[in-house]
Amino acid sequence: MNPLLMVGILIISTAPLFAQAQPDPAKLKADARNLVGIIGSDKSKIQTYCRIDALSEQLEQAIQEKDSKKAKALAEKIAELNKKMGPKYAALVDIEKHIDLNSPDGQEIASIAASLGESCGQE
Repeated sequence: MNPLLMVGILIISTAPLFAQAQPDPAKLKADARNLVGIIGSDKSKIQTYCRIDALSEQLEQAIQEKDSKKAKALAEKIAELNKKMGPKYAALVDIEKHIDLNSPDGQEIASIAASLGESCGQE
């Protein structure tokens, strides 16, 4: 699945957090690495992340097929799982909201976040 699409879905399906001034991209990268490490060390969180990833692919397909009923149901499941992931995951998504994902720094942060998916399918 396209990492930028995944980031977009995560941003849309997560409750908005308070806007903050644009922090330093180097700090955002360090924070993203730290949060990915914390989340990645929790097997339960990785399993939930993998479910989000799989459901996001199904959501992408439902959108392409213009199946709004299925897309809505999948988006609701994804939102529930996002809540289950907890505040560390919300913080990771929040980092991605504060940077242009088309910039080199934004692409690097998206890549860091997408690295959580490396464990998916290996169980």
